[in-house]
Amino acid sequence: MAGTYDRGMAGLKDVAGSLSRIGLTTWLMLMAYTLLIIGIYSSSLKWLVYNDWVMEDHNHCYLIPFILVYLIWEKRQMLASSSAAPSRVGLVPLGIGLLLFWLGELGGEYYTLYISLWLTVIGLIWLHWGWEKMKVIAFPVIFALTMFPFPSVINNPLGLRLKLISSQLGTDILHACGMSAYREGNIIDLGFTQLQVVDACSGLRYIMPLLVLSLLLAYWLKARWWKRVIVVLSSIPLAIVVNGLRIAITGILYKAWGAEVAEGFFHGFSSWLIFLAMIPFLLGEIWVLGKLPPKEERGTRDEAADAAMGDSAATDKRVESIEQTSLIKQLFQPVFIVAIVLLGSTLVLSHVIDFREKVPLSKPFGSFPLQIGEWTGRRQSMDPESMAVLTFSDYTMVNYKNSQGRDMSFYVAYYQSQRGGESIHSPETCLPGSGWEFREAGATAISIPNTNAGSIKVNRAFMENVGQHELAYYWFPMRGRILTSLYQLKIYNFWDALTKRRTDGALVRLITPVYPSESLQDAEARLQEFTRDIVPVLKEYIPE
Repeated sequence: MAGTYDRGMAGLKDVAGSLSRIGLTTWLMLMAYTLLIIGIYSSSLKWLVYNDWVMEDHNHCYLIPFILVYLIWEKRQMLASSSAAPSRVGLVPLGIGLLLFWLGELGGEYYTLYISLWLTVIGLIWLHWGWEKMKVIAFPVIFALTMFPFPSVINNPLGLRLKLISSQLGTDILHACGMSAYREGNIIDLGFTQLQVVDACSGLRYIMPLLVLSLLLAYWLKARWWKRVIVVLSSIPLAIVVNGLRIAITGILYKAWGAEVAEGFFHGFSSWLIFLAMIPFLLGEIWVLGKLPPKEERGTRDEAADAAMGDSAATDKRVESIEQTSLIKQLFQPVFIVAIVLLGSTLVLSHVIDFREKVPLSKPFGSFPLQIGEWTGRRQSMDPESMAVLTFSDYTMVNYKNSQGRDMSFYVAYYQSQRGGESIHSPETCLPGSGWEFREAGATAISIPNTNAGSIKVNRAFMENVGQHELAYYWFPMRGRILTSLYQLKIYNFWDALTKRRTDGALVRLITPVYPSESLQDAEARLQEFTRDIVPVLKEYIPE
């Protein structure tokens, strides 16, 4: 007990000694950079902490800043012993980071702003410390990326794919247990009830924290690099398998004790329980890898720290020599002045220049006509949960029927702004989750009479679900353009925000069944005919 107390007190003395060696100049520089970074990225940091990290898939991120502090503190002796050589190379990540700030600020993509913040901090450290010290904290710097959730353009398709894999795996486990189960997309039909594998059950809730844990274990593991890579990569299939097992257990409990047990306490508590159950698997894997040749181990970080202690006296002398330099001379270092000018100008421009969007007037979609040529429609409504997820400004859903009794599903969602984290959801991520499989997907051109271009390019998808077939067209009308890719959408959002102060746009989706009595060509002709009829009407509701 006394030994533990002595070691703790020694550690505190080390920290106190390290802080005392940091001069007034360093504190002033650090304070100036901190205030400027907070001023530039305040809205991004607020969104990260109060929006992204609040989601259950990412609430483990609240712990990552504390882990980063410990990882850097662990390197304190090596940082003290390595030489600081200010380098102009740091201007490269700093400049790229500030460029990404404008891309993210004008394009409305928070992940770009997060990477901008990360690169800006790297640039400042590199400017003042140089490459030698950057190498010492290389892992904490890279590990810091784990606190930023992926953008929706990656997260949504990834979550959908994981939901489908988890649903199929859960169905297979139920079959192995002798239960009858049938899967349609992310819905598992048990006969007596249906289980829907929602976003919370996609597997991201397990994969992301387990990936963070495996990275830390691999970092501290004294083994060859390929063994550490195996530990990290194995966390992904492990999380998927365990998530499929959780879904199967939910189905078994549902049959035995009903919805109260399967969807109540167990559904919430099982997330923590299963995550804790995965840790022994990782530790067992590390034990097995430790038994495999070669068994040569790296030197521990304590040994490296002991070696660094030998240079501590020389380091103290270098610090004392630096502190004897005049305060004004240190504050007027070229690298410091350049960094302050770049950060200060970015802060001023971001708050002084008027980047408020010019939101154009548009007709409300509640007045969208129910009679389009020979098509007669009936308006549909969307459930509040879906509306909360999609975050559009206005929308309409209409089921049209022609004189032959053929159906046409029409849906349009309009966004006045796509900044501030709001973005359009593509049917590529929504339709497969409801059980529809894309048999054919691509783009096609539709001739539109009486238009400047004479035709428009749209996405086309031929889908199947339990023997039913449908044909879909969808596209993104964006300020006079017709786009077919979410990546195009992001690029034009940035450009138009910069040149037009506009990021408004819409998603248009048309779906018609392919009836058993007709061919795919017949359905295609019907869909093209309706597209020609609806495009001129849409121009009255979607600003160009």
